[in-house]
Amino acid sequence: MFKHVLTELKDHFPFTVFGAGTGIIIMLWFYNIPASISYKIYYTLHPAHVLLSALVTASMYRRYTKEKNSLWPLLLIGYCGSIGIATLSDAVIPYIGEIMLGLPHAEAHIGFIEEWWLVNPLAFLGIAIAYFKPTTTFPHAGHVLLSTWASLFHIIMATGDTLSWFSYGILFCFLFISVWLPCCVSDIVFPLLFVKK
Repeated sequence: MFKHVLTELKDHFPFTVFGAGTGIIIMLWFYNIPASISYKIYYTLHPAHVLLSALVTASMYRRYTKEKNSLWPLLLIGYCGSIGIATLSDAVIPYIGEIMLGLPHAEAHIGFIEEWWLVNPLAFLGIAIAYFKPTTTFPHAGHVLLSTWASLFHIIMATGDTLSWFSYGILFCFLFISVWLPCCVSDIVFPLLFVKK
């Protein structure tokens, strides 16, 4: 299992670098937009990320478990894997970066609490899709990009003034970290922990 995880992390490295790079390019265009618009964009991208994360996490579990028709484990694994990891990826890690950079409006936006009526139903929708038609390839790629961009707009909400080039370098690292480990863990490692063999 550990060897498989390392292989997956290595395989996802280039795509995550690409995603973080697109994030910095988007930030150069959108860094000056009002926080209220960044908030709306964040709460478009984050719920979409949760939907795809739940779909992939539940699909991985459903694909490899012997208990194909067991709904409760699928619900718990899909929900915890998507909500927990998406929150870490889109809100907690970016918030730590915002604090470290001393951004003026740093705040953790915890979607499943702050906009619970939007985020939680989409997690359950992803699980329902996985129950009837498990799929992982396209949703995982989309999940990685959406997570990068959700993290990005979380950071843009906190920026205030123009950032230095040094800050962009640090933000690139935080975008990369906030996506690479959590997304691979939620989509691959987390659901397989509950598969008996």
